[in-house]
This record gives sequence, C-alpha cells and structure tokens, in this order.
Amino acid sequence: MANPLLTEKSGDTHLLLGNEAIVRGAIEAGIQVVSCYPGTPSSEVPDTFYRISPEGKYYFEYSVNEKVALEVASGATLAGAMSMCTMKHVGVNVAADPLMTLCYVGAPGGLVLLSADDPGCHSSQNEQDNRIYARLAGMPILEPATAQEAKDMARDGLRLSKKHGAPLLLRTTTRVNHLRGPVEFGPASDPGKAEGFKRNPSKFVPIPAFARPMHLALMERMEALKAEAEKSEYNTLSGSGDLGIVCSGISRAYVNDALENSGLTDKVTVLELGFPYPLPENKCLDFLKSVSKVLVVEELEPVVENDLRVLAQKNELSIEILGKGTLPQHGEFSVTLVENAIRATLGEPPVVECDCTLPTLPMRPPNLCAGCPHRGTYFAAKKVFGDDAVYSSDIGCYTLGILPPLQAADFLICMGSSISAGGGVAQASGQTVVAFIGDSTFFHSGLSGVANAVFNSHNILLVVLDNRTTAMTGHQPNPGVDKTVIGENDHPLDIETAVRGLGVTEIRTVNPFNQKKTLAAFEELKDMSGVRVLIAKEPCPLYTRRVYKKVAPQVAYVSETCDGRFECLDRLACPAMYKEGGKAAVNPILCNGCMLCLQVCGHIKAKKRGS
Repeated sequence: MANPLLTEKSGDTHLLLGNEAIVRGAIEAGIQVVSCYPGTPSSEVPDTFYRISPEGKYYFEYSVNEKVALEVASGATLAGAMSMCTMKHVGVNVAADPLMTLCYVGAPGGLVLLSADDPGCHSSQNEQDNRIYARLAGMPILEPATAQEAKDMARDGLRLSKKHGAPLLLRTTTRVNHLRGPVEFGPASDPGKAEGFKRNPSKFVPIPAFARPMHLALMERMEALKAEAEKSEYNTLSGSGDLGIVCSGISRAYVNDALENSGLTDKVTVLELGFPYPLPENKCLDFLKSVSKVLVVEELEPVVENDLRVLAQKNELSIEILGKGTLPQHGEFSVTLVENAIRATLGEPPVVECDCTLPTLPMRPPNLCAGCPHRGTYFAAKKVFGDDAVYSSDIGCYTLGILPPLQAADFLICMGSSISAGGGVAQASGQTVVAFIGDSTFFHSGLSGVANAVFNSHNILLVVLDNRTTAMTGHQPNPGVDKTVIGENDHPLDIETAVRGLGVTEIRTVNPFNQKKTLAAFEELKDMSGVRVLIAKEPCPLYTRRVYKKVAPQVAYVSETCDGRFECLDRLACPAMYKEGGKAAVNPILCNGCMLCLQVCGHIKAKKRGS
C-alpha cells in the first residue's frame, strides 16, 4: 500500500508533522529531485522523503554536506528539474558559497531551499536568523505558521520559483517543523521527466562579463516577485484598531492566540506576512497610514521591523514603530510574552503566568547512551592524556563527552573544526591536542581539515569516532556505512583508506570496547608527532538494533563482592548503572552488553540475558 503522502487523491485531511507537510507540498508541486544534509529541526523532511523514496517519483539523496547538497539541487534545476534542498539554519553557512551565485544564475526548473531555524538553540550552536541570508542573496521568502501552510507554501514556493526562475527560501523554525496539525491534501502533480539542460553560457556561466547583467536580471526578478508578494494570499489584513501589529512566521500564531486570550482584538489591526520578502511595500505603506502606532512581532532579528522603518522614512511618515526592546532579540516567544507586549503597547496591565508549584525534580542532563562506543574512546583518551591535552570537539552526539566524568570537549566551533581549529591550537601554543570527529562529520568537512593538517605539518592526534551512522540526527546514512534502513550501501567509503590517501601514515583502528588495545593504541600514538589518526570503530547500539537487528546476548551485573567504591559509576557515568543498597547495580533493560564496566572494575561479572 502506497504511503498516504504519495496519494494522488485530493480533499482528504491528515494529521501531519510540519516537516511531513512540507514533503506533501513538494509532492503536490511535482518535485523531481531532493537533496539534503540532515540536521534538527529539519531532519524529518529528508528522512520522510528517504523512507518513501522507493515508491516515489523523485530522486533523493543524502549529500555529504550542505554545500554539496545545494550544488546537486542547483545542477538539477539547471537541467529543468523541480528541486528542493533541505538543511538546518547553520547548514546555510556551509551552502552560502553556491547560494550567492545561484541567485544570479537562477533556477529554471524551480528550487526551494528549506532553512529550519532554531530560536532558543534547542539543538544548535547558535540562533542565527536566515532571513538575512535571503536579503543578502536576493531570494524571496515564505514563512509558514501552521502545518497546512507548511504544505501549501512548499507547493506554492516551488511553483513560484519555477515561474520566475528564482531560488526561494522556505524559512521554518523549530516550533513549525515539529508542530502537528490538520492538513487538507490537494492534487499531486505527476513530475514527469526533466526538460534537460539547455546550453546558454551567458545565462549560466557567471564570469565577470556575464555576472554583471545577471545581477541586473536578479534585481528585475525581485521586482516581479514584489508584485507577487503584494497580491499573495499569505499576506493578510484583519481588525480595525488604532494599534497596528505586523507579524511573520510562527509569531503570527502567537499573536492570534494572544489576541484571543486577551479579548483585545477590537483594539488592533493585524498585518500577517507569510510572504515577507520582497516586502509588499504598497500593502505595508497603506497599513502604516491606517494606524497610529505599530508593534512588530518577529522572533530573533529586527528584520521586518527595519524594513518598515526604512519604508516609513522614505515616505516621510511620522509613526512610532516598536519591536525589539519591547520584545527580546533572542530565544523563542510564547503566547504570554506576546500578549504582554501587546498589553504594554496599549497601556494595559500585564497578565501573570500561572504560578504553578511543581515538585523539585532531579536534574537530568543529556548523556551518552548506555553502550555508546564513544564512552570507551573517551575513557581511554582521558586515562592516557588526562588533563594534559587540549580536547578539540566537533558537532555530533559525541559532543556530550563534555560532561563529567569524561570531560573530553574543551572547545567547538562548527562541523569539521575539531581538526582545523585543533591544528591551530597546536601550532600556536605547542600544546598536545587530541581532536574528536564523528564518521558523518568526517565526510561532511573533515577531509579538507586532514589535508590541511598534513600539508602544514600540524602536530595533532585525530580520533575518528566511527559508529557507522549519523547518530545525532536520526541514523541517516553517510558515505562510510555498509547498511541503511532501506538496504545495503553499494559504495561504502573506508575512512582508513581515505586518511591514508591524504598522506597520513600513522593510523590505528580499534574497537573502543577493547580497552586493552585502545589504551595501547593511544599510548603508541601519544609518543609520536605530526598528524596521526586513531579510528574507534564500533556501531551505535541503537543503530545496531534498528538496522542490523542485533541484541546484545549478555549484560553485566555487579557481584556480591562489590565493596561500594562506585568506580564504575563515577568513571563511566553509564545510564544503565545505578546505586542500590550501598552497591552498584545494572539495569538489564538499559544495558547493551558492551562490558566496558567489567574492564573498569574487576568486581563486575557478566551473564547471559534472561539467565
């Protein structure tokens, strides 16, 4: 039976995740090519495309990084294919190089770039607002606030992009990506076959002589898209009060809820901008002239606020425009926060959030999973190097090595930076540097870092934490895996061969659950200089159960001879272990049978599951 997201039937209503709704919208538009690099909060979009791809009429790939993903989608749209490229907000930093020129070159087949922003840093290292990227590159923006809009805007964005030959940014935020709501399906378009690339060097090859007129053409496209924004059904006006509220993205939902809760609807006029860029200036100007004061409600940067200030100044309007200062420039909003901003602007008393007294709960920081092979690698590294080394970390679940008792993450910048920035520390200070990088991140942006370290003779020990999957974002495949959730990987790349090909000669591959060999490898590499690599190779236990269908046959247990020193808990912090009756104990349900604790404390024995 075909997945409901692929149905050609229209009119039915389904309860969908915002990310699933985006997939349906693309299918309704007739999507032909999808590329991505996974990253929360966008991951369910490519994961859904991937899961249903055997039945779909489109091509899908997990690319090695966001730059490559956008370049694949760019080539596809130049060949006439309707294309979508998905990533999280920081991924656009990686893709920015092709993005800036792609907007000059254009998108003949249509191309939507999904940027999932993360106000509040729920799963990210920053809160950057990618609406600024769209203004820098010259891209129209659509910003959904509901699951229905996520579907409709994905569909209409692709169609609009193809109509104008302009790449379009679909900007979501965590709250939109992960909400659930009713979505009424429209008819699905048969994508058919891409038209194929049509040679036109003056249009597609941005050498300076061609790039200058390309820029002029981009500006003309943006003017045409401004006319689209003026008449867009996603830019709506409601109410008739003296206070004007302008809102975009998920803030539209907060405003609507706040007004309903407060009963202040009759005192405000609301301009909702679901298609905020290019700014529909005529609609906004008429709005500014109709109210006495304006409050701009938008998460993160004052992007729309500044647009309106410029518009008012150019048209010599004397109107007070409030935004940042009344509302914060960081973090997620809430309905109460927005309601109180509206009340303050109207001179009304604030509402007080529910003063509910909750019981004091124990702190539960994130932790490496029970049986995670990274724990064995970090334990061995700290045993050999202690606090004498600087530990350069990277982006992945292994960043949790920052927590005690392992404490093996001293700094982090971005994907792949553990190698490059680690080399910078080593060269500048002469300190011992141990850099950690995951297998997926290694293929994403570690190869160039290794090449640079070898070329410049950096003195660094690189540890590749190869758990055979992209664990942090949901077990997506990467070039090094041998098996995926939908079958074998026909062309797995070998990390040892790759680093050897880049000029590294001292390479050791170990199973981190074999502590004797892992410690010996670290000791050996410690005494060397230059670039050397240790590959800690063992599958993620969750991935092992999910894909390899394997369950560990043994669990550890603490014998009656435990003397209550708790070295196993204090040195490993494995979540399967706990204290009971003055002794250490192991939860057999959580235990993955890695036997690492058995190697740390001789009091721990092993037994078969169920015995």
